[in-house]
Amino acid sequence: MTGRELILGRLRAALGDHPPTPATAHPEHRPGTATVDLDLLTDRLTDYRATVHHCSAPQLPDVLDPILRGRRVVIPPGLPRHWLPASVAVTPDQDLTAEEIAGCDGVVTGAAVAVAETGTIILDAGPDQGRRIISLLPDLHICVLWTHQVVTTVPEALTRVDPRNPLTWISGPSATSDIELNRVEGVHEPRNLHVVIVAGADASSSPALGDNPSDASAADPTGTRLG
Repeated sequence: MTGRELILGRLRAALGDHPPTPATAHPEHRPGTATVDLDLLTDRLTDYRATVHHCSAPQLPDVLDPILRGRRVVIPPGLPRHWLPASVAVTPDQDLTAEEIAGCDGVVTGAAVAVAETGTIILDAGPDQGRRIISLLPDLHICVLWTHQVVTTVPEALTRVDPRNPLTWISGPSATSDIELNRVEGVHEPRNLHVVIVAGADASSSPALGDNPSDASAADPTGTRLG
């Protein structure tokens, strides 16, 4: 008898005829609530050193204008153009190279969902989010988040995304610390993150410029940006 057979035999004997214990939900996996605490999300994002703005849908271009004025930004092909002010120079991502993306002053994207408890924003390569690379290379990321996209817990968020799509989890600007715990921002991804939380839902029924490019990142299916 091999060691493996001996161990398995002892396990079978210990289990006997008892059926396996049904799996129970983790105590932190609480069901979602009807009311989402947007103040909690704002506090979490601010704690991660993101800059948070609140506005209505008609106010969105005016909120973005002072952030983007005079800048050249890359946008996903499906980002609705009416979100943006006329003052910004726009470069749609039509298979731009890494050098071309890095040469832009910033990026504007939408989001798939956000988690209030953790202050985490999830991108899933939807039409208004685009390829993962465009949210990683520029030094400035402006993320437009609609209030109906905010949930309370991570398990709730997971029901809103397709795990087969490339997912990017963002918790604040890119940051790291050296052995002496000196915080350095912008080493790996954007150094500046602005989150614009828009009340209500976008009135546009379809993306302005293109289709979902999610298959472009299939070789690198997940990503996490931690503050």
